[in-house]
Amino acid sequence: MTILNTVYRDVPAVEGSPTPVVLVHAFPVDHRVWDVCAGRLAAMADEQGAAPFAIYGLEMPGAGKCPIPGAEQTGPVAADGAYPEAMDRMAESFVAALKSTGYDKAVWVGISMGGYLTLAVHRLHPEAVAGVVLCDTKSEGDGPEARANRLRIADECETHDTVEPVMHFAKPQPGDSALKRSQGFIDLFSGWIGEQDPKGVAWRQRMAAGRPDETPQLAKIAVPAGLVSGTLDPSSAPDRMRPMAEAMTATDPVFTVVDDAGHFTCVEKPDVVAQAILDVQRRA
Repeated sequence: MTILNTVYRDVPAVEGSPTPVVLVHAFPVDHRVWDVCAGRLAAMADEQGAAPFAIYGLEMPGAGKCPIPGAEQTGPVAADGAYPEAMDRMAESFVAALKSTGYDKAVWVGISMGGYLTLAVHRLHPEAVAGVVLCDTKSEGDGPEARANRLRIADECETHDTVEPVMHFAKPQPGDSALKRSQGFIDLFSGWIGEQDPKGVAWRQRMAAGRPDETPQLAKIAVPAGLVSGTLDPSSAPDRMRPMAEAMTATDPVFTVVDDAGHFTCVEKPDVVAQAILDVQRRA
């Protein structure tokens, strides 16, 4: 699969170079959810006297300007339309993208769907993982109802060539954070979502619907780790993410609770998330 690499901070991979950070974005948007946070991460590292490290943002297939994989790259299609091998194939491509920079391992940071990818990378290539940060995400695979809903949305996006079924991510919901209720956030996310290819949105939904349950992988994570959860996140609030931290028995993860933030903490509170990433990068 083709993966687009955004370089937020370029530090050549030579002997002695600090461990880089790879940022993986959320659904239904693209790498731009990390733009501000990546900038703050670099600035904080400088302010706190850390040696400069590379920061990359990797684009999922079908997101932003990244091409949608063809049938051969996607792999088998389940009877219900899900892609059971696509997550693993995407993870392989992400590891190849990292290695193309000259680095063999990184701190992998995933938010929401990016967290699914981060866990898949660790399962398939633990040797490429120096640290893990999981933001606003979960380890379980989809249950029957969630899977069916993803596939329904994929069908609607493809059939009607529209991103309207996922535009609710940009609309204020009851209990949302102050930022998510602001017109600036609504305009920003509406623009990002509106620029997505409906078929790319559908591909990512079918990929996520077919992904495996990564919960058994949590106990195998022995590298420095962090978890980040917004108090107002409707799907990955602290009470839902704490069991993930408790399952990570081979490491001592740091759990960061982000007040007045929902499902997109890296956009809503970029400084808090940047500090959580920097703490793991230092330990890695």
